Amino acid sequence: QVDRYLYHMRLSDDVLLDVMARFQAEMVKGLGRDTNPTATVKMLPSFVRSLPDGSEKGDFLAVDLGGSQFRAHQVKVFDDGKQSSQLESKFYPTPKEVIQGNGAELFDYVAECLVDFMETKNLKHKKLPLGFTFSFPCKQTKLEEGVLLAWTKHFKVRGVQDTDVVSSLRKALQKHKASFVPAGDVDVLALVNDTVGTMMTCGYDDQRCEVGLIIGTGTNACYMEEMRHIDLVEGDEGRMCINTEWGAFGDDGALDDLRTEFDRELDLGSLNPGRQLFEKMISSLYLGELVRLILLKMTKEGLLFNGKVSTALLTKGKIEMKHVSAMEKYKEGLSNTKEILTELNLFPSEEDCIAVQHVCTIVSFRSANLCAAALAAILTRLRENKKLLRMRTTVGIDGGLYKTHPQYAKRLHKVVRRLVPNCDVRFLLSVSGSGKGAAMVTAVAYRLAAQRKRIDAALAPFLLTLETLQEVKNKMRTELEYGLKRETQASASVKMLPTYVCGTPDGTEKGKFLALDLGGTNFRVLLVKIRSGRRRSVQMYNKIFAIPLEIMQGTGEELFDHIVQCIADFLEYMGIKGARLPLGFTFSFPCRQASIDKGTLVGWTKGFKATDCEGEDVVDMLREAIRRRNEFDLDIVAVVNDTVGTMMTCGYEDPNCEIGLIAGTGSNVCYMEDMKNIEIVEGNEGKMCINTEWGGFGDNGCIDNIRTKYDKEVDEGSLNPGKQRYEKMTSGMYLGEIVRQILIDLTKQGLLFRGQISESLRKRGIFETKFLSQIESDRLALLQVRRILQQLGLDSTCEDSIIVKEVCGAVSKRAAQLCGAGLAAIVEKKRENQGVEHLQITVGVDGTLYKLHPHFSRVLRETVKELAPQCDVTFMLSEDGSGKGAALITAVAKRLHNVGQK
Repeated sequence: QVDRYLYHMRLSDDVLLDVMARFQAEMVKGLGRDTNPTATVKMLPSFVRSLPDGSEKGDFLAVDLGGSQFRAHQVKVFDDGKQSSQLESKFYPTPKEVIQGNGAELFDYVAECLVDFMETKNLKHKKLPLGFTFSFPCKQTKLEEGVLLAWTKHFKVRGVQDTDVVSSLRKALQKHKASFVPAGDVDVLALVNDTVGTMMTCGYDDQRCEVGLIIGTGTNACYMEEMRHIDLVEGDEGRMCINTEWGAFGDDGALDDLRTEFDRELDLGSLNPGRQLFEKMISSLYLGELVRLILLKMTKEGLLFNGKVSTALLTKGKIEMKHVSAMEKYKEGLSNTKEILTELNLFPSEEDCIAVQHVCTIVSFRSANLCAAALAAILTRLRENKKLLRMRTTVGIDGGLYKTHPQYAKRLHKVVRRLVPNCDVRFLLSVSGSGKGAAMVTAVAYRLAAQRKRIDAALAPFLLTLETLQEVKNKMRTELEYGLKRETQASASVKMLPTYVCGTPDGTEKGKFLALDLGGTNFRVLLVKIRSGRRRSVQMYNKIFAIPLEIMQGTGEELFDHIVQCIADFLEYMGIKGARLPLGFTFSFPCRQASIDKGTLVGWTKGFKATDCEGEDVVDMLREAIRRRNEFDLDIVAVVNDTVGTMMTCGYEDPNCEIGLIAGTGSNVCYMEDMKNIEIVEGNEGKMCINTEWGGFGDNGCIDNIRTKYDKEVDEGSLNPGKQRYEKMTSGMYLGEIVRQILIDLTKQGLLFRGQISESLRKRGIFETKFLSQIESDRLALLQVRRILQQLGLDSTCEDSIIVKEVCGAVSKRAAQLCGAGLAAIVEKKRENQGVEHLQITVGVDGTLYKLHPHFSRVLRETVKELAPQCDVTFMLSEDGSGKGAALITAVAKRLHNVGQK
């Protein structure tokens, strides 16, 4: 009979999965900026961004308002490696006149209790941070501020709604400031909802805990959501705890098909009709009343107690949750039921007792089922956020219904596991959750604030002001001039090497050319076919060969023999071994040239260390190696730097391109300079391309003021200490190493990776620049950042990932700004050379840092614009400057040579 009568309260798994889907949709609505105003599940950001990591320490105060009693706590957190803490509490009553009076009285009462507690504990001489647990829906804009949206749980205090409860508490504490020594020394650091407090308390004991659940007088859940999904808060980095305020789920009618006549009757008789409908189906505040309404109707219909209705059955609130729990006890449930019903002047038969017990079971089971469905929705969202097929997680849980009801916890666990079989859930009971939780939130906030200070201090030297960048630009300009002047060139840090490339392509170039490209760990051989006239085009065929480390750092003879071996393979592969083709040799290392086909190596860079090469003519070394092999002959027309090749490639498309920039493994610039300014080369007519070799800028100490301790460590650990200092601050080869040095420092300070320096972090060069590009990608969630760090053997938390991303950002932004400051000096020089007010010019660019890094190119362009406002600079991406460019230079040199001969 009871089953038939309460048929609508029995929910199948299909219905629960449907509830789960409805709740998921409500969560999405609550998180969206445009949909939040009409969402019933408010998804309030708590501004709690981090869970405890075990390194918290100190003394904290907490006050807890929201239950049947007001509580004050002192929490000591020990950094002893055992994650231990000590809690001392005092309970104060919450008189009816206080919880239904006015706001000033309420907060005065809270302040008085706190003062009393501090006196009892002899704490009045200490300055302690305070966490305030306030278990009502609040809209927060920061951790220490919250505007009350609505009272719940029998509270109805006038003049508090729509005001900031933290400032009300602060005002009340100010009145008592004479009680404190020094005056008024309680600092409210965090406002916390009891649900968040529960999650934080359990999170201190189990770092997997990322969901908090309350099932007691009220019900609510919170969980850690990805920032990128929270439209209501600025920023995409990291996570933030969302207080769902799920009690209001269904206030828009979404659960009307599941609400029974008894739910409707209970709602009409409540303090807040039409509100908190989900809570009224779940929380212990209402379940006893629900049982009363059902028993009353069944009695009226003659199904119970021989149809005799007692006064108790007619009295609201007569049956409480404690009665329901007692009646459902496993063994003594029936005798308890008889006792309770007799006390209520109902004289039950045995059948009545069994029926009433059954009613209690169905009502509390429905509560557990609905709670499980909404919790399953949250767990599914967490799992999907993490892109996991299977997830292990912990739910921190508190509340009288969960703790005291004999069957509730078991039922809830069972249903959750059935609804989300791909989540391994541990349920962890919170001990003194809301109070200790507020202290934990405060402790975490305290830890994060201290960490933030130290991280800011480490990264401060990377933040360059406009004045500093202006100064870098001016110093670069001075060094450029030194490099061009005969008497200062020898001691200049920016070498300003003449390339003997005196023209850019004019479109008449044609023929077949070979190009060699040596500048990194790979070596390329290309065949380039250039057509002129109407069918103007460039066709390329190439093959890539690796250069083993033992050859990069062996003898010069071995290196050039290896190069010639690669050329022989290519000529055979292309079937052109007999042809004597003109060849352009891209050699991306500093060379001093005496003519276009003579280049003396000034010094190796980029990890090369082959002996007997520095000071030698690399064209001669290549010719010697070809002669030694004695298989083929080539006409070596030009030795070219990759930067010049880049400028030439873009110059083929855009005649306005007179600057080449490489921002990749290395960093360099070339540009067309007026011959009259180049004192180290005879002649004043026309222009010549100057290879600045600006990587050496600062080798004379002129930018030491902006070099950080990390730059110095990277320099000292490099193959060429004291050289190429500017390149070591701006090029891809070194940025990852700078990041690694900062991460080591932050880890030593205990700010990263739990203070553990892993073996992999100790390895030089582990942090390649491609990882910087990946980590800084805007499209990349922190989860993927963690995966990248895991590939590097760095086991990081979500917070670690945020810090690593920030470090990468600071290092690459500075690199782009410094590069921009140098480039601004060059475009300004070009403008003055031409004697114009306003210059329009194109820069040909190549290099992985510029091409692949998500922000480098933008920051570089912005910096140039800011530092050279009278120059309108277009950046053009070069398509294969070092290969196609070398062939074009060879073609231009051939053209100019033929013109000269004629």
